[in-house]
Amino acid sequence: MHDLILVGGGLANGLIAWRLGMLHPGRDIVLLEQGDKLGGNHTWSFYRSDLTPEQFDWLGPLVAHSWPAYEVRFPGHRRVLETSCFSLTSSRFHEALTANLGHRARLNVQVTDVTADGVTVNGRRLEARAVIDGRGYAPSPYVSHAYQKFVGQEIVLAAPHGQSLPIIMDATVPQHDGYRFVYTLPLNERRILVEDTYYSGSPGLEREAVRARIADYVRQRGWRMDRVEREEDGILPVALAGDIDAFWNEPLRSLPCSGLRAGMYHATTGYSLPCAVRLAEQFAFWPADDSAALRERIRQLSVTQWREQGFMRLLNRMLFFAGQPASRYRVLERFYTLPRALIERFYAGRLRRLDQLRILSGKPPVPVLPALRAAMQTGQTGQTGATP
Repeated sequence: MHDLILVGGGLANGLIAWRLGMLHPGRDIVLLEQGDKLGGNHTWSFYRSDLTPEQFDWLGPLVAHSWPAYEVRFPGHRRVLETSCFSLTSSRFHEALTANLGHRARLNVQVTDVTADGVTVNGRRLEARAVIDGRGYAPSPYVSHAYQKFVGQEIVLAAPHGQSLPIIMDATVPQHDGYRFVYTLPLNERRILVEDTYYSGSPGLEREAVRARIADYVRQRGWRMDRVEREEDGILPVALAGDIDAFWNEPLRSLPCSGLRAGMYHATTGYSLPCAVRLAEQFAFWPADDSAALRERIRQLSVTQWREQGFMRLLNRMLFFAGQPASRYRVLERFYTLPRALIERFYAGRLRRLDQLRILSGKPPVPVLPALRAAMQTGQTGQTGATP
């Protein structure tokens, strides 16, 4: 019997395995992935201020790229913020974890019959003291969402691009399907990740249209594309409102789960890396419990995070319900005039009460009455008992 089976080789389960391997190398862990690569096809970014020094130290070997600052661009405002930022790549993630786990990382497997005490893998039953379900986002009727959706292309250019820092939001581009911006990460002097991103009320992603807009953006920047080396895309949940207790009472979450499936992501950005780091760190110090005990511990973390992010869901509702789609960029444009430390605390999910007042003070970037109506919205799914 194994100590722990992690079903799904994505970010959250991978970080749990990584941290357990550091602190408990003798623990019998199995990490199962249906694909041929741990981490899929992703780039995960974060800010230095998102993590504690200890968290950053143990995550460090997985970091592929780093920059000392970043830039934002809006029609009426540009700014460089001296906040260090970092990116993990799925290729680095896969290489590091497979080297660390060895045969305990099993790829190209078909998993069925996932229960609290084991799973069936390629027709063979594996038993464990505990099982963690980390198979990705699973929608719930008890949480209403909008979406951050994107296509990103890692492009090799014919000549150096001349961009030294990431531009995490270039909202000077035409607005389509809600709030649109382009995100660019310079990987070396000729290689750059160009990601076209939308905050939208619908989950559909028109990949061909987005690819055409990426090509147009590259031309507008004066770059000449040599080739597209890699492409990734995603549709991330942006939480608006919901009932977190009902969410955890669904049969889908009767087992302990991790990552997006556990509702552990930043309510506004949909990014999950800082949440996954915190879960992995706490997980490593918990006793080697059974599934029921682990589920309760993870549920408590998820519920606490949900309640701490209530203000962020309010901001999300203002973004989506208080203004016209073509003007939504104004909310973020104003936000990026605020003090750098406040912006860092926002992304880290550690806003103070005074921060919240500062964000809402001054001339509103959206009309007042629609903003008040947005604040009272409980979501788009029509559920009752939802808590913003």
